[in-house]
Amino acid sequence: MLERKLITKVLEEALTTNADFSEIFIEDKSQASASMLSSKVERVNNAKTFGIGIRVAKGFHSVYGYTNSREESDLLKLANDLAQSFPGSQEKRNVELGEMKKGSKHKIKILPASVDMKEKIALLKRADKAAREYSDVINQVMVNYQDYEQKVWIANSEGNYVHDVRVRTRLAIASVASNETSKQQGFNGPGGFYGFEFYTDVINVEEAAKEASRIAEVMLTADHAPSGKMPVVIDNGFGGVIFHEACGHSLEATSVAPGMSVFSGKKGERIASPLVTAIDDGTIENAWGSANFDDEGHPQKRRVLIKDGILNTFMVDKLNAIRMNDELTNSGRRESYRYAPTSRMTNTYIDNGESTFEEIISSTEYGLYAKKMGGGSVNPATGDFNFSVGEAYMIRDGKIAEPVKGATLIGTGADALLKVDMVGNNLLRAQGMCGSASGSIPTDVGQPTIRVSEITVGGRKAAN
Repeated sequence: MLERKLITKVLEEALTTNADFSEIFIEDKSQASASMLSSKVERVNNAKTFGIGIRVAKGFHSVYGYTNSREESDLLKLANDLAQSFPGSQEKRNVELGEMKKGSKHKIKILPASVDMKEKIALLKRADKAAREYSDVINQVMVNYQDYEQKVWIANSEGNYVHDVRVRTRLAIASVASNETSKQQGFNGPGGFYGFEFYTDVINVEEAAKEASRIAEVMLTADHAPSGKMPVVIDNGFGGVIFHEACGHSLEATSVAPGMSVFSGKKGERIASPLVTAIDDGTIENAWGSANFDDEGHPQKRRVLIKDGILNTFMVDKLNAIRMNDELTNSGRRESYRYAPTSRMTNTYIDNGESTFEEIISSTEYGLYAKKMGGGSVNPATGDFNFSVGEAYMIRDGKIAEPVKGATLIGTGADALLKVDMVGNNLLRAQGMCGSASGSIPTDVGQPTIRVSEITVGGRKAAN
């Protein structure tokens, strides 16, 4: 932490040329991680990070620099060096910081740093044991544990001054099932804005591990998926990764402002089925992607991106709001002090509809049921996507039939949104890490079960 007087001095030094905005981001982070492979602890790590980032801007143009030094002379020199990017002179500007605001919404019962590493390793052992004992076909298990406490202070030349503490933890389990002819993997990675109480109050470690093994076992004996265009039912939870990747990134001002998004200039237009309402909400209590403030020091918000199929708003950070002449939606995020903030998602999901899961399946004569999504690739400029399906089944005569492996979903986000013809009432969110211009950040994805009337499915068999 820096003294208020020094923070003010640095902000003022950054305005000694022709810049009109300056900002300082201070980060003090402690983190722990451990991993287990083949029932052996492979890695244990405790780390401390401290750094300071300074941003200087004129209009929507900005420069950014960072340092690990707390020394006044180093900080003033960095601020002055950055200021030189905006040559010119102006009268000395005095910065008056307001009262420091502190975040307090997300309650933590047990700070991870107060828990001995032996207890964290015990979680790995419990998960490993449960995953292996699920079935004889499970012959490899990988478990990773992580937690961190990130303290940040953000201040800017407009007088905003906030302090936030983000505490997160996550347990990731990957199980591998194999036989003489095949090998398949299942994954489960629950996490949240919690302390160590997450593992007693929120999830059951053994059940989380068994879920990874269940997926691997089911897919081991699955036949190859068919190929062709067909209805696809995408299950809740991590199924929302398609919206996140294929549509969410295209709704961030990072791509909208320069006109590199398929949705640029379409606010107020229909871009999805009337059944689709999509939300990005950074205020959900103890959610993986939540915080009290965004990384520009503004209170987090609930943003309705799409309302009944109509594009309602984008996710917009401070500088892109100026560039776009649009409203600021408090969407600035960054991985750490090493990155300047830009518009990013938090907890992004398609909202509940009115159909039940049973109604969606029973009304589908033939198609693919994508129960668990895997990874994929997306072109943000066009929304073109290609996603693997980690666990899939055929739907025949309104019933879930045989499991199939190797399925991929191929299409464009804009097209898929318009073809959503059923939305379930079983909203669920799941956790992931999102990489973009300002680094890798925790985000929730989510949705209820949805049906897309037609998506191209890539597989190794002809559809029948």
